[in-house]
Amino acid sequence: MKRIIFLSALLIILGAVAFSQDPEFEYYRNNDIQTLLGHNRTGGAYFVFTTGYSVIDDKHAVQFGGRFGWLPARSIGVGLGATGFINEYHYEPVIGRDVFLAGGYGGLYIEPILLPKWPVHLSFPVLLGAGGISYVSKEPDRDNNFIEDTEAFLLAEPGAEIELNLTRFFRLSVGATYRFPTAFRTSTSDASGASVSSLKGVSYTISLKFGRF
Repeated sequence: MKRIIFLSALLIILGAVAFSQDPEFEYYRNNDIQTLLGHNRTGGAYFVFTTGYSVIDDKHAVQFGGRFGWLPARSIGVGLGATGFINEYHYEPVIGRDVFLAGGYGGLYIEPILLPKWPVHLSFPVLLGAGGISYVSKEPDRDNNFIEDTEAFLLAEPGAEIELNLTRFFRLSVGATYRFPTAFRTSTSDASGASVSSLKGVSYTISLKFGRF
């Protein structure tokens, strides 16, 4: 997975060289950045659709989510975001069934953006919010899933992204985040389940951003 992230970042940087010759980028680079205290400041807004990969409870997991942000200045975004996740089925001998973890979290997003006028630049999104996680088992010989236990948690998730301005209204980014959940523990009558260490860890993401930047 790290190799995929590295290759994606390399392609983005190479692509930026080509896109930087576009007249639209010349206009964008020459357009002054508006600031929070600027006399002629203009706001902006954007939607983000994200997919990602992580390891949750030592199992492969997929993530999906999105966020909505407001840009009071080009150098910072503020908004709301949410992420869902599910890890792969695996057999749990303690309860004699296949199990998996599923859940999600969301909250306030703050996203400082470094050198936003550059075709390739960095952003540092941080999510502060809450979520829930369920320990789910699959009944043998049936397609029914049974929620063994559900727990809630608070969470902080800082991240870093390499962002490419493909057009003035579309950006592509790749990055990584790290989840810091508060303590929780899901369990069954057989003392099987997941804890905070199951969810704490790195996610690798690809995001599509649409809006007025």
